[in-house]
Amino acid sequence: MDTLDRLAEPGLDLLGRVDTLLAAGAPEGHRVWPLLRRMQVLPGEAVRNFLDLHPAPLAGAGHAARRLVRGYDDASAALADPVLWSGPAASTYGQARTALLRHLDEGPESLVGRLESTAGYADALADWVEGSRRALARALADVLRSAEAVAVVAATSVPGGGPGHRGPAGPGGTEAAEIAARVLAVLCVAYDGAETLLRQWGPSLAESRWWEPVADRPRYDAPTRIGW
Repeated sequence: MDTLDRLAEPGLDLLGRVDTLLAAGAPEGHRVWPLLRRMQVLPGEAVRNFLDLHPAPLAGAGHAARRLVRGYDDASAALADPVLWSGPAASTYGQARTALLRHLDEGPESLVGRLESTAGYADALADWVEGSRRALARALADVLRSAEAVAVVAATSVPGGGPGHRGPAGPGGTEAAEIAARVLAVLCVAYDGAETLLRQWGPSLAESRWWEPVADRPRYDAPTRIGW
């Protein structure tokens, strides 16, 4: 459990009240409007969804991908062992073996290269989640102890004072918009970071392409010699 988990209960309670007030609208021209249009979600729901993101499963996926590399290394070593034979069949086999070795472990577009890129991407996502959770926890801590939070709680604690009885300029409306703006701004930065990671890593996560070996024309006029 990290700081965000510990702040989740009071944070979601406050943001639920913020959502209630925002349901009546926000003050015209407030900076929360472009954030709401971009995120297409109220802050309470946005934070609730983000709470499900944890770095540990992503870091575990990176470790699992790297463990698979050893199997490819073993296969490559077996293919690289010298074979004591010669002749047309040996030549054709050698061309196929060279192509398979290249596909398995030669450069970033090989299977091993793609596995290492996948592991790196998983690690980068884990770091992104961890950093974003810290930033969101700081934002929640700030709004929970703010004067705006006091105004929002007071406005939503009045009996019979549902959203239908308030307008965007009513009690707590401006304060709710300010809290929403602070929280949504942090989440916008977080999601910008995720999109940046995808752009950076996307090319190296593409499917590994198989290149057919360049084979000579088959010959049948020479013997195959094995084991000398």
